[in-house]
Amino acid sequence: MTCTPARTIEHVTYILIRLCFVHESRNVCMGKLMEAFELAGYRDDETLFDAPYDFRQAPAVPGQPCRAFSRFRRRLRALIEHTGRTSGDRPVVLVSHSQGGYFALEFLTRSLMVWRQRHVKHFVMASTGAGGFVILMQVLASGVSDESPLGRARRSVPSKFTLLSSPKVFDRDTPLVITQGKNYTAHDMPEFMMAVRLPVFEFGVPVAPTTCINGVGVPTMEKLVYWDSNFSQAPDVVYGDGDGLVNLVSILAPFSV
Repeated sequence: MTCTPARTIEHVTYILIRLCFVHESRNVCMGKLMEAFELAGYRDDETLFDAPYDFRQAPAVPGQPCRAFSRFRRRLRALIEHTGRTSGDRPVVLVSHSQGGYFALEFLTRSLMVWRQRHVKHFVMASTGAGGFVILMQVLASGVSDESPLGRARRSVPSKFTLLSSPKVFDRDTPLVITQGKNYTAHDMPEFMMAVRLPVFEFGVPVAPTTCINGVGVPTMEKLVYWDSNFSQAPDVVYGDGDGLVNLVSILAPFSV
C-alpha cells in the first residue's frame, strides 16, 4: 500500500473504525495501515484517531434498544465533532476494515444528512461487502441441530446478522442455498431464517461519498447445496468470484443499488 505524503493532504483527518476486542494490541486490526499513515506523516491523536467497537455487539434493528451500539454512536459522533473543531472545522475521512464497515454504515445511516455533509468528507471501506455474503448462511445453518442454550447463543450473536446476503444486492432468481424441497435466494431470507430457526436482520448501503477497497479473483462461496435438506450436514459448495469471503456482487453493491 502507498500513501500520499502528509504535506499534500494536511487538512484531512482520518478516523479508523478499528476492532477493539483486544484493546492492548494495535496490530490486531489495521496495524499495518496505522503504520503506513504514521510513516506518511500522520500523528496519533492529532490527525489520526481510533474509533473502537466490539464485534460481538452489532447494531440492533432501528427502534430496538442496544446499549453497546448506542454508546459506540455517541462516542464516534463526539470524536468526529471534536476532531473537526480542532482541525479548523474541517470534515473527517472515516476508514474501516471488514466488520467495522457495517458499524460505520449504520452509524452514517442513522445520522442526519445535514450532520453527515458537515462532518464527514468521505468514507473508505476496506474488505467489506455492503450487501453481505453467502458463507454466513452456512455458519447459521450448520448449528441448526444444536438446540442447547450455548448452541443457540453462538448462532444468535447479533454481529452475525449484519453480514447476511441482502435482497437489495443479490439477484431474485439466483438461489444461494439449494435443498431437496426448496431453494433460497436472498429474497427468501425470512424463510431461510425460519428454516434454521433464527430471526433476520438487514443493513443498508453507504449514505456518504464512499470508496470501497476489495480483492477479486479469489474463489468465493456462492451457493450451498444440501441435497437431502439436512442443514446439520456439510453442504456441497459452488464457488464464484470475490475476495475469498465477500462475493463480487456484494463488493459492487455501492455501485449497483
